[in-house]
Amino acid sequence: MKITQTEFIQSTDSLVHLPKQQLPEFAFVGRSNVGKSSLINMLLQRKNLAHTSQKPGKTRTINHYKINQQWYMVDLPGYGYAQTSKKERKRMIQFLRDYMLQAPTLMNLFVLLDARIIPQKSDLQFMEWLGVHEIPFTMVFTKIDKLSSSALKKNMVRYREEMLKSWEFLPPVIQTSSHSGQGREEILQYIEQILEIS
Repeated sequence: MKITQTEFIQSTDSLVHLPKQQLPEFAFVGRSNVGKSSLINMLLQRKNLAHTSQKPGKTRTINHYKINQQWYMVDLPGYGYAQTSKKERKRMIQFLRDYMLQAPTLMNLFVLLDARIIPQKSDLQFMEWLGVHEIPFTMVFTKIDKLSSSALKKNMVRYREEMLKSWEFLPPVIQTSSHSGQGREEILQYIEQILEIS
């Protein structure tokens, strides 16, 4: 897929105000500071379209970008940021769940996971919830350039072992690096395939 046009549509903190024009949606979500904004900028080949920050939890709204006038790339708030209140974390998780359950044109969710970190309980529980509610998703490992190939392979085995404790089949897996651009074509081709059969 070649991206020829990218347009920021809106940010919203309420499902009532989601874009009125319904197009296929591909959403990106992950724990705070997983590198989501950097990945989105890499995919769209734009430096600062999605705002990056050293401070985790910067994204607090649902951000829609219209791509090629055909589909939306959706930047969702991060979850699991420890330095917010328990009440705020609970509200954010509920906000995300409400969107994922109610978005009528959500085609696929890309769940971002830091390749350097061992499987986290919050990520595993989040993906299990997606499976229970039959929400299609892809595991996207970020920051693979920041660890050795042997360390990466070891962590992939850890994830596989943890996931297979409760999953019969694993969802698709894509490894990415916002620095090198690895995984960009794979994600865009995956989106293109889904659009072609939808």
